[in-house]
Amino acid sequence: MTDHVLTDLDRGVLEIRLNRPEKKNALTPAMYGALAEAILGADGDRRARAIWITGSGDAFTSGNDVASFVDAPTERDGGLDADRFLLALATVKTPMVAAVNGMAIGVGATMLLHCDLVHAAESAAFRFPFTDLGVFPEAGSTILLPRVAGHRRAMEMFLLADRFDAAAAREAGMVNRIFADGELEAGSLAVARRLAGKPAAALRATKAFARRSYPDIAQAIRDESPAFAEMMRSPEAQEAFNAFLEKREPDFSRFD
Repeated sequence: MTDHVLTDLDRGVLEIRLNRPEKKNALTPAMYGALAEAILGADGDRRARAIWITGSGDAFTSGNDVASFVDAPTERDGGLDADRFLLALATVKTPMVAAVNGMAIGVGATMLLHCDLVHAAESAAFRFPFTDLGVFPEAGSTILLPRVAGHRRAMEMFLLADRFDAAAAREAGMVNRIFADGELEAGSLAVARRLAGKPAAALRATKAFARRSYPDIAQAIRDESPAFAEMMRSPEAQEAFNAFLEKREPDFSRFD
């Protein structure tokens, strides 16, 4: 388990904290692996009746560590560890609660679509930046977001890739409740502990049957992987990543 992903089992809740605040909790391959291990481990631990996840500092997560895209362009955003994490989100049986304490960008936003309850601080900000990076939204989000937000709103969020606030996220169906910044953690944990006090079998059965109305998200994620990897190697994507690291605007004008 990496020091950048902290876990604690308390009062029936597996608390997961992304702990790389100096990088806005950007996710590395090691962090993806630790998250997958923690999430799936909860299903095998009878003491864990709910999962709660948040970020350290002023960010939930800024998404994938862009340097890993550039350093390993042949691997799909963190390689097998990222795939394990996404599949863990799609298959975990234990109810998941997210407390979005700041920016939730990229996979930081798409992962929320797999959580059963999402709480946000008033100052939280969200963004699906994928088209600006020359790729498409992952984690089965092209199926999940239109289901909660409606097709046109989802396409606006995906295609324009604009940042939006907690109020807009709630209006789009991504967020259940907004807390004042200083009250988010305590308020969200209280909800997770309420879940942990309920019959575990009933919670898991409810989650499982609710999922039956959706397509096979895990298979959708498996299908995405090769297409995502191919797009990540494209000249447009490499220009976007390098521009981000060099703190400049990308220039896509030379690409067809």
